[in-house]
Amino acid sequence: MDTFNYGAPPGQAFQPGYPMNHGGFAQPPVPPAGMNPAMAPAYYPPVNNAGFPSPAQGFPAAAATAPPAEFPGPLPGYESIFGGDNGGKFLPPPPDMGPGPAPVPSSADSSWQVPSISNEDAKDALLEYVNGECCYGTTPVNEMAIQALKPYNTYRYRLETFTEARTCDWTTTPYTGQTLDSPANGPAPLPWQIPVTAPPLFKDETKKTPVPHTSSVKQCPLCNGIGKIVCQKCHGSRGQCSSCNGKGENSEKEKCHRCDGDGKENCSSCNNNNVQTCTTCNGKGQVVSFIELTVTWKNNVSEYIPDHNSDFPIDKFKEVKGDKIFTDEQMMVPPLVNFPEASINQASQNCVQDHRNQYFTTCRVLRQRHSIEWLPLTKVEYTWKEKPYNYFVYGKEKKVYTEKYAQTCCCVIL
Repeated sequence: MDTFNYGAPPGQAFQPGYPMNHGGFAQPPVPPAGMNPAMAPAYYPPVNNAGFPSPAQGFPAAAATAPPAEFPGPLPGYESIFGGDNGGKFLPPPPDMGPGPAPVPSSADSSWQVPSISNEDAKDALLEYVNGECCYGTTPVNEMAIQALKPYNTYRYRLETFTEARTCDWTTTPYTGQTLDSPANGPAPLPWQIPVTAPPLFKDETKKTPVPHTSSVKQCPLCNGIGKIVCQKCHGSRGQCSSCNGKGENSEKEKCHRCDGDGKENCSSCNNNNVQTCTTCNGKGQVVSFIELTVTWKNNVSEYIPDHNSDFPIDKFKEVKGDKIFTDEQMMVPPLVNFPEASINQASQNCVQDHRNQYFTTCRVLRQRHSIEWLPLTKVEYTWKEKPYNYFVYGKEKKVYTEKYAQTCCCVIL
């Protein structure tokens, strides 16, 4: 019976820390060079000869997400997104806004025992494998003499860090007369002050919600309030009919059925009207502009399987499950230091440090969990008709892998 401890070595306290940005919620604003976004004039796209705005190549993507003109300057706490520059990623909140890291427990002992398979298990696994192969005979299974069962104590270490990130950006939706939550209702709450229901732990999910008190109505920047834009398929000008090459008739001097004789290509998108409903305002001519909060929960995972020094291909472990021999879940988990397999200890320390460096300074860490999974792997050496053979039994499912089976035949299907 082997035992192992986890936590900090004796006399060396593991200090998790909780690095945060100091003093604020948003990243420093990055305004466009040489101009104040709040004072920039509204952009109106070029008008084509049909009198409707044409979203030609080069139309700025930010035009539909820029803040309304009535905002005289950046909203407090949202400086990084003012101007619609897609820079609205927010650092984690101060510790007093949420649960901080739990105290790191002292080192503790855990007992574990690695199970092993019997000769009967090894034969049963091989028999099931052989029965699934059309060209393998079962005689060697019945007559085999097992010489040795060589277990390889193989483990899979897994670290999960469940994080929450918040970003904001200006967005629009068609205005249909709905009630607005405008700045007149009060100051906009800061991103981390907005309550959003979290999903179950360690489950990826994304939610979007309007930031309160940031909505206002403005003229649609894509169609200039007209509600129509040039057809995006024919670009407002029906081209030459590809069937009759613009002649209006076929080689037999009959009216072309594709263009109905006028030599122009029919457009199914606009029904030959050259215009279509504006996709930004849905033909209403006005849009509601507001700041949208995007909350992203992500389970960040690192795994490690040490070299087991056998001829078994390690990628086979992806197909099977193992037995959990250790698991620990906390606000912040300490790295393992006294597990019998030294490479697992090193992997744990590396993974914990990598996750601290990568996620604790850029996201809000809600929970961590790490585990060790024992992956059953046994090399079975046997003889049949005085010749040596071997195969591997792996996973809780007791799958079999072998490069050479003792008895095969060629099947011919007529």
